[in-house]
Amino acid sequence: MTTLHKLRVMELELRHLRTICAIAECGSVTRAAVALGATQPALSAQLRRIERVLGGSLFIRSRDGVVATDYGATVLARARGVLAEMSAMRWQPSAGSTIRVGGVAGPILVGWAKRLEALFPGMEIFVRSAYSPRVLADMVGAGRLDAASLVDYPGHELRVDSGVRTALVGVEPIRVALWADHPLAARQADHPQAAHQAVCLGDLANEPWVLSSSDRAGWPEYFYEACCAAGFTPKVRHEVTELAPLNEMLAGRLAMSPCQATFAPPPGVVVLPLAGDPMLMRHLIAWQAFGRLAGHAEELLRLARQAYDCY
Repeated sequence: MTTLHKLRVMELELRHLRTICAIAECGSVTRAAVALGATQPALSAQLRRIERVLGGSLFIRSRDGVVATDYGATVLARARGVLAEMSAMRWQPSAGSTIRVGGVAGPILVGWAKRLEALFPGMEIFVRSAYSPRVLADMVGAGRLDAASLVDYPGHELRVDSGVRTALVGVEPIRVALWADHPLAARQADHPQAAHQAVCLGDLANEPWVLSSSDRAGWPEYFYEACCAAGFTPKVRHEVTELAPLNEMLAGRLAMSPCQATFAPPPGVVVLPLAGDPMLMRHLIAWQAFGRLAGHAEELLRLARQAYDCY
């Protein structure tokens, strides 16, 4: 059998999906090789085989590392979804002595989990994070999680199973992160009330953007809709999910990014509010309607709001 024929019949496995996700998360093949316990040449060769099977380049390579191509971002979004679903199908901690809590990255999950330990003394709190609110909501509906902290967006309210209940924790304005010496940031800094100034979304029509990939809950569709309402189509140059390459792009003046108001910018990056708050993010909690936490709904919401307020 020739090498070419082997490539044609090669089928992607979960380990291949983990490989490309690791490369994206680490920002380079070399760092991913270290994380996976492989050699850089071996991982590079595996990546080339994966790209040949898929029929397209997944990453743009440079001296500083790798960035996902448009096609690569699409593959990564689906790969993460598959891995999350497979992870959800695996063994879960016993529900008898464990409360299983999930959540997206943000201002609620960790603080909420700590407070739940005090609410349920003697119980172990098992925490699972995931990028997609849709995946987490489905896990609650399937009984794989007792509760979860989620997000959605106005006009893209998250639909949940009939056996799941949700409550609103808070609404957060989406802001913009950009490099500190950008003319708009400098203009704000020169103003005597810079902290109270806001940038008009329409003023960013000609700027390059970096977006996170689809979270299956309305993002980045919601961002495109807001830009359309402001009269322009955004120039999205990059798509990433991991924080490290995002911070590098912002600090390196490659693109600006929408971000949560609670986003902690790295050195050389500032976060500015958008005039009129054209984009909002809703923070929610979800729990099983007839699960063992159903009788504690008020306490769940109160503790989630405490965690959000203290972030």
